[in-house]
Amino acid sequence: MRPFEGVRVLDLTHVYAGPFAAYQLAALGAEVIKIEPVNQPDMTRSEGADAELNARGMGLAFQAQGAGKKCLALDLGRTEGQEIFARLVETADVVVLNYTLPAVRRLELTYERLSALKPDLIYCAISGFGQLGPKAEHPAYDTVIQAFSGIMAANGEAGQDPVRVGPAMVDYGTGAQAALAISAALYGRAMTGQGRCIDVAMADAALMLQNSGACQALATGKGPRSHGNQDPALAGYASYKTADGTLMIGAYTSKQMAALMRTAGRPAEADAIARTPRAEIAGRRAWDAEILTEVMLTRTAAEWEQLLNAHHVPAARVRHLEESLAEPHFQARRAVQEVEGQNLAVAGFAYDHGSPALDHGPHGHGADSAAVLEGIGIAPEAFEALKARGTVA
Repeated sequence: MRPFEGVRVLDLTHVYAGPFAAYQLAALGAEVIKIEPVNQPDMTRSEGADAELNARGMGLAFQAQGAGKKCLALDLGRTEGQEIFARLVETADVVVLNYTLPAVRRLELTYERLSALKPDLIYCAISGFGQLGPKAEHPAYDTVIQAFSGIMAANGEAGQDPVRVGPAMVDYGTGAQAALAISAALYGRAMTGQGRCIDVAMADAALMLQNSGACQALATGKGPRSHGNQDPALAGYASYKTADGTLMIGAYTSKQMAALMRTAGRPAEADAIARTPRAEIAGRRAWDAEILTEVMLTRTAAEWEQLLNAHHVPAARVRHLEESLAEPHFQARRAVQEVEGQNLAVAGFAYDHGSPALDHGPHGHGADSAAVLEGIGIAPEAFEALKARGTVA
């Protein structure tokens, strides 16, 4: 049994951060009902590398966090649509949404209204800048938050223009933070019976993703600056060209750095590093980097990865994502699971029993509308009437 079996989640989110939060709850066993407008499906349904899937409203950008959810198309702008949603709220444990503040007010989706319908409701609002503060009503996407939060300025090569982190790390980091907050709130409700209003901001999550850097900036007045793949103090915490590709080495401790030099056939440097106080290691950087630049060219990246790992030195050949997904390690951990013929990334952890899993693949826009509404007493003929009026689809 998965931890959230029996929990019902109403998912009024779109794009990445919110859908990813609800996706994780679905993988943990929750019944997640994704609610989309009748005439404006989640925009990611038409986005991705496969044009045919985009045309069918099943774009890969949607599928990435759409599995395991039922799909209801409901017009919340209509009075009867709001009445139906109110009935659903009375059956729910969690509502998660990422509408803008003006839309929340216009559609009467505020915590005050919904908690009056279900006093022990867990309500999670996800937005770019949160529900409070001077930027609360400002729009945002992942890249905008990267710029606002300092992430972009800390990324890229030294002396060059800032570079955004490629993957949507703020979106997914926010989704993970929201799922954690919801999980904690559900535990709190089990202890006290009280519901909770959760305010998750992408900007706050971006600071959380830079926790050590933020601590440095608060203490010294200056945060980390970009230095690419070359740590400014540690030659062993850097990337190097090899005989056939790039190797990223993570020799962070002096012990690891000494092991790196010993594996590279430089025992004298290894002994010298072992005797050097940590505070003086940076003074060796240029010398050590020159040695490693020369030595790393003598083997392939794969050979160095295997050899260094065998000597307890963190290192990895730089891979493209498609290469990473083919790695036996990920297959052994079932990080990617096949669901109805589709391969989907499920979770970043596993339990000894009841591990995250998906019950089914992504569903089409409104595919479960009739079944969901029948569950709250709306008979098939009544559903057809609602459909004819455009309240559901």
